[in-house]
Amino acid sequence: MKCAWLLIAASLLGACEQARTPLYLPSSEDYPHKLSAWGVLQQRDGQLQPVEGVQPYDLNTPLFTDYAHKLRTIWLPEGSHARYGEARFDYPVGTVLSKTFYYPIDTQGRLQRSEQHDVEAVELKRVRLIETRILLRQEQGWVALPYIWDEAQREATLDWAGAGFDLQLHDETGEVLAVDYQVPDANQCAGCHEEQAGKGVQPLGPKARHLNKDFAYADGTANQLLRWQGIGFLQGVPADMAGVPRNALWGAPHEGESLEHQARSYLDANCSHCHNPEGPGRTSGLYLDPATPLSIAYGLCKQPVAAGKGSGDRLVDIYPGAPEKSVLSFRLHSTDPSIMMPELGRSTSHREGLEVIDRWIASLDGEC
Repeated sequence: MKCAWLLIAASLLGACEQARTPLYLPSSEDYPHKLSAWGVLQQRDGQLQPVEGVQPYDLNTPLFTDYAHKLRTIWLPEGSHARYGEARFDYPVGTVLSKTFYYPIDTQGRLQRSEQHDVEAVELKRVRLIETRILLRQEQGWVALPYIWDEAQREATLDWAGAGFDLQLHDETGEVLAVDYQVPDANQCAGCHEEQAGKGVQPLGPKARHLNKDFAYADGTANQLLRWQGIGFLQGVPADMAGVPRNALWGAPHEGESLEHQARSYLDANCSHCHNPEGPGRTSGLYLDPATPLSIAYGLCKQPVAAGKGSGDRLVDIYPGAPEKSVLSFRLHSTDPSIMMPELGRSTSHREGLEVIDRWIASLDGEC
């Protein structure tokens, strides 16, 4: 597309800054230095919002990242589409995914600790933007690119090395939570997104079970999978939506969802990208993906492998009826970098998530 070709020669002159068509770079490694050059997000009417043709989306149960809120978007080249698959979608070359991390702020400018609901745009005067991560599907595979926002919240700049921020989050009770927020470097981005060991970066969130939910779009509420199919972004969605997998809706479970489904959805979103039979964590023998039944492989009465002090002197990963005896609970609660799981993406523990996990473990019957 014309702005893709003009970018290298004229990006510093702003030739493409007003373009509303995202860049399509199937093989180039000369990635835009400024986020605005991608053309996926715009600042308009005091909001950060997707440009026309870019779709916002949300996940049933999202990955926890130090209570950061996220604005997620997807764009596909004109005339292309993704192919539906129950485990993962096949996205075309040129697909651009974005995820912007931010915190809401109060009238005094203090960052707030709160849970998030689906969002199509953010009010700039009511948030602090931290970073935007771009995932680009190229001919040779996916590439992850971290962009850091400036203090004026006007632009984000590509920073391969990542960055750190000391943040103070306030809640409704007046409690203050210290957060050592880390923007991952490019290698860390790639490491977390290597869902299949040795096969490179893959999108983690935009899958059927994560996307199968209603989203409140500006023009009306609709199921995201049906929306994507309707606008030509996705093909092959089953006619019978009852058979499409769906994770629990975080914070407000769908009617009839069990505690086990809520807990397993949380572990899926936060752990299974590594802990699955093909993932980097496969050597642990702990598989937290939806396809693994509740068994020894899922951690039930399973002894940890080479956990060291990460076991907390607990003998099994999941001890039925006793979260205090479970390695899984111990590592999710910990903020010690040598113990905690996940290893990246958080510096504090997710109280609400841990409450669900511990309550589920406590509800399990049996002995080890």
